[in-house]
Amino acid sequence: MFDGTHTYEYADMRKGFHPDWNSYIFNYKRGEVKSFLISSARFWCDQFHADGLRVDAVSSMLRLDYSRKEGEWEPNEFGGNGNLEAIAFIKDLNETLYRDFPSIQTIAEESTDWPGVSRPTFGDGLGFGMKWMMGWMHDTLDYFEMDPFFRQFHQDKFSFSMMYFYDENFMLPLSHDEVVHGKSPMLYKMPGDEWQKFANLRLLYTYMFTHPGGKLLFMGNEFGATNEWNYKSELQWELLEFAAHGGMKHCVQQLNELYRSVPALYEKQFEPGGFEWVDLDHRSEGVVVFKRKGRKIKDEVLVILNMTPVARHHWQITTQTRKTKWTELFNSDSREYWGTGDVFNPAVACEVIDKKENRRRLEVHLPPLGGIVLG
Repeated sequence: MFDGTHTYEYADMRKGFHPDWNSYIFNYKRGEVKSFLISSARFWCDQFHADGLRVDAVSSMLRLDYSRKEGEWEPNEFGGNGNLEAIAFIKDLNETLYRDFPSIQTIAEESTDWPGVSRPTFGDGLGFGMKWMMGWMHDTLDYFEMDPFFRQFHQDKFSFSMMYFYDENFMLPLSHDEVVHGKSPMLYKMPGDEWQKFANLRLLYTYMFTHPGGKLLFMGNEFGATNEWNYKSELQWELLEFAAHGGMKHCVQQLNELYRSVPALYEKQFEPGGFEWVDLDHRSEGVVVFKRKGRKIKDEVLVILNMTPVARHHWQITTQTRKTKWTELFNSDSREYWGTGDVFNPAVACEVIDKKENRRRLEVHLPPLGGIVLG
């Protein structure tokens, strides 16, 4: 409204005003507006070398009826609820950014079933590199916030993410949104005493780093901040003086190293062949087992999560595999992470039970509220 006209926003307030945020909506049809927005995005990648951009609230851009009742919005020229100009802008934005900065990621914060958000524009997608996996975040936090005894009754919530994972290229977000506005820091979302809170959080991060998809862990989460994030103050670096928080930071460092160094955790993370449920049949014991696979058979890994504070010795797992030798690559209960360090696997017994079908039985020890990765 600089000169009395609608310069940047739609003149029709059915398209130009956002009722949820009391703000105007860009007129994506105007070349000047598109140029301003795309130039802004390029600026961050070009001048500041940002390696990724998250586009917030993509649903509200795509849908003319977003947060609007019947009669408060006008269908597009084809009678649908899509904002055709916004869709064209998003495609143009992604094509430009990936043309000029092919190593970056653009990420859509979009939580509806809009198709092809992270598919290329030449395949009629919107062209984002990844999409926020909001369902995974909500289900995972709901599950881990429960008392471990009750998790046995909600395992389906835990495993549901793989039912729709291959619809998009998903990123697993534990972002700023989860640690602001009274939602509590990650550490205090976890149940139990101090030791159990840290153990649960290390277990959650183990699950996150071994689950298919990109990872996003907001600053402060990596060492177990005890305050919500506050943009007016620095992070609680002084907590690293305490063994529990220093151990948490070291655990996340090792998970990052595991993610980078184990091909099975990244090579086929968006392909159905990269993941396999091995055991979901021990709800009452709270043990969940899945397999991650790379391009080579020798690279496959087993992830075993014990969701209860009960250590389980001589636990047997049967799986189809050609690997005859297994080694413990990671244990979230390690002493260096402020775990007990009492339950680990210096050797993993592996017995052939069906040579023709390559079925083998492994025997392992499972730490309390702990996750192990075998490779």
